[in-house]
Amino acid sequence: MISAEGRWGVPTGQAKRRLCAIFAADVAGYSRLVGIDEEGTLSRLTMHRRDVLDPVILRNGGGIVKTTGDGLLAQFASVIDAVRCAVEVQTLMASRNASEADGMRMDFRIGINVGDILEQDGDIFGDGVNITARLEGIAEPGGICVSARVRDDAAGKVDYAFDDMGEQALKNIEHPVRAFRVRVVNPPTVGPSGQATSLGKPSIAVLPFQNMSGDPEQEYFGDGITEDIITALSKARGVLVIARNSTFAFKGKAVSSRQVARELGVRYVLGGSVRKAGDRLRVTGHLADATSDNHIWAEHYDRPISDIFALQDEITANVAAAIEPQLYAAENLRLQSKPPESLDAWGCVVRAMPYIWTWVSQKDDTGIVLLKRAIELDAGYARARSLLAWIFATRVALGNMDFERGVSDGLILAQRAIDLDPDDPWGHLAAAYIFTFTRRFGPAVEELNESLQRNPCFALARVILAVTYAYAGLAEEGYRQLEIASRLSPRDFAQPANLSIEGLCHLIAGRYADAVTAERRAVQLRPDFGTAWRTLTAAAGLTGDLEVARQGLAECKRLQPNLSIAWVEKYHPLIRAEDRARYIEGLRLAGLE
Repeated sequence: MISAEGRWGVPTGQAKRRLCAIFAADVAGYSRLVGIDEEGTLSRLTMHRRDVLDPVILRNGGGIVKTTGDGLLAQFASVIDAVRCAVEVQTLMASRNASEADGMRMDFRIGINVGDILEQDGDIFGDGVNITARLEGIAEPGGICVSARVRDDAAGKVDYAFDDMGEQALKNIEHPVRAFRVRVVNPPTVGPSGQATSLGKPSIAVLPFQNMSGDPEQEYFGDGITEDIITALSKARGVLVIARNSTFAFKGKAVSSRQVARELGVRYVLGGSVRKAGDRLRVTGHLADATSDNHIWAEHYDRPISDIFALQDEITANVAAAIEPQLYAAENLRLQSKPPESLDAWGCVVRAMPYIWTWVSQKDDTGIVLLKRAIELDAGYARARSLLAWIFATRVALGNMDFERGVSDGLILAQRAIDLDPDDPWGHLAAAYIFTFTRRFGPAVEELNESLQRNPCFALARVILAVTYAYAGLAEEGYRQLEIASRLSPRDFAQPANLSIEGLCHLIAGRYADAVTAERRAVQLRPDFGTAWRTLTAAAGLTGDLEVARQGLAECKRLQPNLSIAWVEKYHPLIRAEDRARYIEGLRLAGLE
């Protein structure tokens, strides 16, 4: 067996050093507010985190590292994004606090710094982090305090002033740090949606392009073009793109732009059609502003099929330019993953997609055959290798594939995909998912962060981040990541997976009855969902409902005949021994041996 160590040969726990923008926030006077009304304060903090901080950080390309009580630590690749995020948070919070009684306002203090960090097992450390925390501490309630490096990098690129606070002697920091107060020159307004309208990114849903050829066999052309446009737009930090699974829920339905916008929470809706005749292809596209129902861009293209990849680039560029003319001036964006040299390889991958968006036990190898064929046709097609690695990961998770072979072959495929196209988020996602099953939390989170850096709107990466946290025993963080995924993909037809992960989070947190409820919903939606049946069985056993537990175990054995206590002990990805012991106890009570 070939080893798949490659780029991930570093063992869990070894630190990785890099430069980033560091963002810290906490609530001014939180202890006083808790003393006045403990439950009410916690409820309001949770609401503000859910409705303001988490989505605003996500929209601006940031990643939350951890939360501690009323505090939050996040990281950004861009200083500009971090500062804009801070201003948007404070603008929205000022609007929310306007109706609060004196003394009950929940004002956040935010500090931002740029520094060299050490990253280890999903956390970050170093002087840069410590300085950020101290800058947050000297920020005014509702204010933003930044270091000189942040001011230098952002000045002239944002419409904010930086008031010099002079050299600051910060606690436990050896040398004084020059600090600046951020002052918004033209404050943004808060629109009816609750977003800061001049700062919020344009949001768009790409509906499945209709097949107009009359040949059902050509359905994959429209689906493939839609997939690639979503992927390309998602890589643009200037646009918030609804995930593919939610928009494909509208496939074949007659819906208005206003209805789509209302249900998915977007401003723009892109639709179109594809007609293939012989070796020619006609594609039409139209972009509507759902707030006015006006079409702001429309075009049709008649091209040889051989030009399909150039055509996708052109459509994507025109749409992006229509919704944000300054998008390309602001950033030098590389919107498109490397296209395959062979149209047939692309077609194989698109046809394989229905076999990828599933977590159900399956004997059908059609998806695997199609992806292997795509690799044969185009050895440099990174996406084909990423998706094949993903299928291997799901089969390992379900116990439907030899564990060692699935992990080894999957990592080899994922590593090769990343080598071929490091900017494709799917390679990092597949690698991370496989890492969860070898209980390697650090590398899994690292690869998921890499995936989200390349596509901040990648809902599935958030889902896998949620289950990774759950397996590590961090149930509440896992649940929070699911909430973010739900906002990115409100009508995701992979909802059974989200429900099953929710159930796992409840089980880890000791909420066994809630776990049973979530897992019941998951298996009702997808009766052959093996991992959901396993968690349902364990949770039911722990609640003492042995009838449900035994019924669940029968389904588990139907879907995974080799399931045993020994298999769970050796292969289940729960990292903490105490979590694994509870899980196994629930299965024992159900009758598993």
